[in-house]
Amino acid sequence: MEEEKIIQDIIGEYAFLKDSIRLQRARRIFITVPREQFENVFKNLATTRGFTQLATITGIDTGETFSILYHLATENGIVCTLTTQIPRANPEINSIARFFNGAEIYERELVDLLGICVNGLPKGNRYPLPDDWPDNQYPLRKDWRPEGAPVEPGEE
Repeated sequence: MEEEKIIQDIIGEYAFLKDSIRLQRARRIFITVPREQFENVFKNLATTRGFTQLATITGIDTGETFSILYHLATENGIVCTLTTQIPRANPEINSIARFFNGAEIYERELVDLLGICVNGLPKGNRYPLPDDWPDNQYPLRKDWRPEGAPVEPGEE
């Protein structure tokens, strides 16, 4: 299987990923990468391993951290989800737009919906929220409450 060779090659280059990489099913690779190594591994996948297509970027508020999942694909349909964690106290990550021009729209979603600072993201319009959306209101954060919304008992 082609994906098993990809996994072995990645482990050969990044031994620290041995316990963080798995083939979940045919053509679906999942890798969890420490924040400090993320850019290096991402660049390798995008420029050396044939993952030339960015499907999307997903941001998830897990409570203490944010998980950011980058879904990449090869021309042969092998999909790799590369996940990294960033701390809620310092929610920053560097832009990947230098590898994939189309990343900008997904990175704007991280900014608007989760309040993640994407370093290197060019100035531009908000997306997907309207330009008059209130500052510091991030609707995909677990602790977000719309202004004026009733507070449920026990949530004070």
